Amino acid sequence: MLIIACISGHGFGHGSRVAALLGALHRLEPQCRFLLSTPLPESFLKQAFAAIPHQQRNCCWDVGVVQADALGSDPAATLQALEALEPLLANQVELEAQAISAMLLPGEKAVVLADVAPAAVLLAERLALPLVWQANFGWDAIYQELGGELVAWAKRCNGLYRRGTALLECPFCLEMDWELPRCQIGLSAGVPRLSPDELRQSIGWDFAKQKTAMLSFGGMGFPLDWKLLQRWPDWGFFVAEPELALASNAKLLPHDLRPLDLLPICGVVITKPGYSTFCEALGQGIGVIAVERQGFAEAEVLLEGLRNHGWHRCLSRGSFLKGEWLLDEPLIPPAKGPLAPGGEIEAARYLLKFLT
Repeated sequence: MLIIACISGHGFGHGSRVAALLGALHRLEPQCRFLLSTPLPESFLKQAFAAIPHQQRNCCWDVGVVQADALGSDPAATLQALEALEPLLANQVELEAQAISAMLLPGEKAVVLADVAPAAVLLAERLALPLVWQANFGWDAIYQELGGELVAWAKRCNGLYRRGTALLECPFCLEMDWELPRCQIGLSAGVPRLSPDELRQSIGWDFAKQKTAMLSFGGMGFPLDWKLLQRWPDWGFFVAEPELALASNAKLLPHDLRPLDLLPICGVVITKPGYSTFCEALGQGIGVIAVERQGFAEAEVLLEGLRNHGWHRCLSRGSFLKGEWLLDEPLIPPAKGPLAPGGEIEAARYLLKFLT
């Protein structure tokens, strides 16, 4: 059985979400084979998919949104990137279809899983395979919100999404009017690899859980003055940028661990609105301090979900850049109850229906 995962290169969150699903599928059905078709960097894939035997083919199926920085988008650059990718897709589909056809064993069943590149359906149709989307939004909704010339691309994306077979609908979702059978799943996240005691011993961490924060803004990172961390001397911070590790109370993320692996010894995550980060934090019962994000329609839906289902605080970009993080104040309790975990297992079982 072969899973062909076409993963958006827009950000690490799409890869983390697919890794959670494929990890659950590997545990349920160890005989499954996995092909990752994505432009995400090998360094990320080695960490996120370390427990999952897989092959990778470096393919770009979408551009997502070109970001000005971790908190803002660049619509003009996004339009240029879409126009540059479009004429390359037909040849890529043909080359990949030939390569994948050669990989398939006689009589082997296969399915295309896409998160959430619209052009993946072109590959599925060329291979005559079912395609299952995994998403909490589509690029059609994002481009429609950005407006201008991107509205035409929103319509094109919507048409491609409708040609899929089914949809795994994740929490914190925008409207996805694709007229497909859908399976609503709970929080989908991977599993930390070490216990809290093992973590503390291996990395030499002395700060208490309630005084430890993960400062994470995805693959792009975010420029920040390291002296701001020292405004909170009673707190310890895990950081992804080497410059921030100059602070005496900060530690650079170990190269062999994912941010998820460090969450068991964290009390809060300081981050932008992002699906996988929210799911990982809420799934571990950890609070989230979210910094506002502009020019991305998903952000407000994520923040609404956070207010409803997690201990939280929302910061303006200005407050964040001044170091006004209010770490000495209690987080705001959720307006509603927690979301059910285990979405990755629900999704894996749903995919197995297409294979067995």
